[in-house]
Amino acid sequence: MSGFNQGLYQGTQLRQDMRINPRLYQAMELLYMPLLELEQHLKQELAENPFLEMTEADEQQEVELKEDTKDEPLGDEVDWEEILLDGFDVGGRREQFEHKEFFEPTPVESQDLHDHLYDQLRLLLLSEREVRLGEEFIGNIDDSGMLACDLEDVLVGVNRWLDEARPTALATAEDIDDSDERRSELDEIEAVFRPYEIVECERMLGVIQALDPPGVGAREVRECILIQLRQLDEEGGTAYRIIQEHFDSLINHRWNDIAHDLGLTPKEVQDAADQISHLDPKPGLRYAVDPEQYVIPDLIVEKIDGEYLVFANDTSLPRLHISQSYKDVARDKSKFTGENKEFIASKLNSANWMIQAIEQRRQTMLKVMNFIVDRQREFFERGVQYLRPLTLREVADYIEMHESTVSRVTNKKFVQTPRGVFSLKYFFSSGLSTVGGEDLSARAVRDKIKNMVSDEDTMKPLTDQAIVMLLKVDGVKIARRTVAKYRDQMGILPARMRKRV
Repeated sequence: MSGFNQGLYQGTQLRQDMRINPRLYQAMELLYMPLLELEQHLKQELAENPFLEMTEADEQQEVELKEDTKDEPLGDEVDWEEILLDGFDVGGRREQFEHKEFFEPTPVESQDLHDHLYDQLRLLLLSEREVRLGEEFIGNIDDSGMLACDLEDVLVGVNRWLDEARPTALATAEDIDDSDERRSELDEIEAVFRPYEIVECERMLGVIQALDPPGVGAREVRECILIQLRQLDEEGGTAYRIIQEHFDSLINHRWNDIAHDLGLTPKEVQDAADQISHLDPKPGLRYAVDPEQYVIPDLIVEKIDGEYLVFANDTSLPRLHISQSYKDVARDKSKFTGENKEFIASKLNSANWMIQAIEQRRQTMLKVMNFIVDRQREFFERGVQYLRPLTLREVADYIEMHESTVSRVTNKKFVQTPRGVFSLKYFFSSGLSTVGGEDLSARAVRDKIKNMVSDEDTMKPLTDQAIVMLLKVDGVKIARRTVAKYRDQMGILPARMRKRV
């Protein structure tokens, strides 16, 4: 059997590859950026590309600039050619030509749950040893206010810290010369640094659970509610007994079972459940620190003379144009060779492309929104129940672009309309058929279901099948399982759990 020939060979081959231009990647990124992110990106481009300048929107600034410079001698005028050839260094006059960026004041950091608990712990009359154990507990409390581990884990963690800290404390005591004083110091260190026991953890857990907010430090929702009821002096009451003895039945709204076991009427059980519903199962979230998020609409829809018109809300964006001074200097190509020539050509082309890409982004967004307004006119006139189904493919076919482009245009973009501010994704949803042959948006159907449930008789709540029949009367053809799916998506309980007595 002959073996394979092994070795290096060289040959030629023709083939076609699809490669995306880096500029295309950048254009896609620009489409994806929301307004605030795009604004920051353009400011960075202004700082990095000397051929880009920002058009001042305020003409008064131009007047003031002229008044400041008209009395200066001609000898002090800036030699742009010299600047360009000298690495763009304007020396002592740089501040006159640089764009000064405004930084918004940073808000003061607010207090989170752990800070709130630490402050309370330090106000208590506790020993240093107890404070350290309390800090270990607080460090294991999650954002919802629940203790995220078992007592045994807290015990292991705090004892591990003792093992690490004890050698340093003992070394400090060894520096004391007097033997009696040193012995006393060692005894105190040994007392403070002796291993914690589970009994101490259980006692400290009670201290932590007595802190604000009520229910903090609980190991489960049931314990959290019981702590809050105890602090309301409701221990032994109907609500307390229901949580303690019939928590699962409460979750499943089995009023009759609870009433039978406790010797109460179903109405009394429901009243107690209403009281429980006002308690907080996640008390720590009220101290959750969420960064402030501002929604600035990228587009504006206004009704003018009976017609809905679309405008780009881009007044805050820097207005870019090519710097005429740099452009005039760069026009004389005989002065530039080698790296200088490549640099100038690259920056000038990049500036031209950036201006075109921003305008292309703007026009694409306007095209997409204009189509949405035409398709969803009934929504703007009459409300969410008249929202029609719409897909990315329909928009892509209309503006003659790819679906992925439309997806990038609508991602994290918002529009201000006479009916409020909406995400562009809001207008896209699947459809359901109606008796009249028209399609109705799934979002509109969900809104119909929500209104039906809010107006129902709570003593005889609507079943999923009953909702199907009512929607059929309105001309909407829908399956019962679809109603159940939409109901779950909106967080609406089944009929048997919504029933009141």
